[in-house]
Amino acid sequence: MQHFATEAETIFYKKPQPFTKWETPDILSYALGATLYMPASMPNIVSMIQSKKYKELTSLVIDLEDAVGDTELGDCEAKLIGDISELYALYHQKQLLLQELPLLFIRVRHVEQFSYLTSRLGKKQEILTGYVFPKFTATQGARYFGLLEKTILENDLTLYGMPILESSEVLYKESRIEALLDIKSILLQYKERVLNIRIGATDFCGIYGIRRRMDSTIYDISVIRDCIADIVNILGREEDGFVISGPVWEYFSNHRVLKPALRMTPFSEKGALDTRKALLDDCLDGLMKEVLMDKQNGIVGKTIIHPSHIRVVHALYAISYEEYLDALSIVENNDGRKGVMKSHYANKMNEIKPHMRWAQRILKQAHVYGVYHESVDFASLLLNSELGGRIYATTNE
Repeated sequence: MQHFATEAETIFYKKPQPFTKWETPDILSYALGATLYMPASMPNIVSMIQSKKYKELTSLVIDLEDAVGDTELGDCEAKLIGDISELYALYHQKQLLLQELPLLFIRVRHVEQFSYLTSRLGKKQEILTGYVFPKFTATQGARYFGLLEKTILENDLTLYGMPILESSEVLYKESRIEALLDIKSILLQYKERVLNIRIGATDFCGIYGIRRRMDSTIYDISVIRDCIADIVNILGREEDGFVISGPVWEYFSNHRVLKPALRMTPFSEKGALDTRKALLDDCLDGLMKEVLMDKQNGIVGKTIIHPSHIRVVHALYAISYEEYLDALSIVENNDGRKGVMKSHYANKMNEIKPHMRWAQRILKQAHVYGVYHESVDFASLLLNSELGGRIYATTNE
């Protein structure tokens, strides 16, 4: 897989690098990008993957939890086992190549289901990148990661776990810090198996009967913003090395009340106002604003529920030429001879020690998502996509 493979020569100063599930975890955790959730009940999952229907899809979660009704759970489990078995057969028959397979995860419903699936799938889990563990707590988390370790050793696999923080004990203020510290203890114990820590904002909102509008972001909901701040504070520290991913964006079409959150200038300069209109029509300006807020708060990656979101998220994770030069300068001058220096564009100061971790993160993103040419930005990339009257033909599927 490679982000923006078709534009690599024209849009990027530094091309996005290809990756597979066997990439080192420190890079792979950044490579997830826009992770598409798909109900296990969805028909034709195998053909969708094999045909590369969504050409820019790089990470996919097949969901057995909230996206599946209680009465259809047994059928969905059987279907998922069948789908994974078929994909495994195609992979071993070389009809599905390693570099064409998205990072593939299963979101389980509970520990018992996870145990059942791993025992049934065995070596077929080779095509998986890992599992997503919902409503993650310290008690359940120890069982999840213990079972993950067991199936890895028994079947000689490379697999990761991605916990979702979405339970009331994490959200409620009186229990939050203790719960997060207990969770952190478990995650540090299994650190090499933790690919991402994900935030389940939909479940958090549901606890209070709240749902964000399409013209606001999750950061506009104060009780959720407060919780995200503590999650990042405790689990996003430099010495621990965990990558935290942003919560799902729920909208792909709706009626607008407030003004758009997307400036006209980047598009008018390129004669691409139709592109801007398509983004607004599909409510993607709210997604873009939320991704920018995620990044500002040290969060990397995004859970999505529609393929029209993929390119938009990835375009915002590609690195600007200016950011890249700043990051490179900080890392290359980390020899003890300087503490601060003027940026390449002479518009900011770069302090080596305080900005070092930021610079390292930027270079990891640059490796995966690429670096734009000096005169190019996210609007150029969106204009160069399948945008016409709509973002993707799939938007109304």
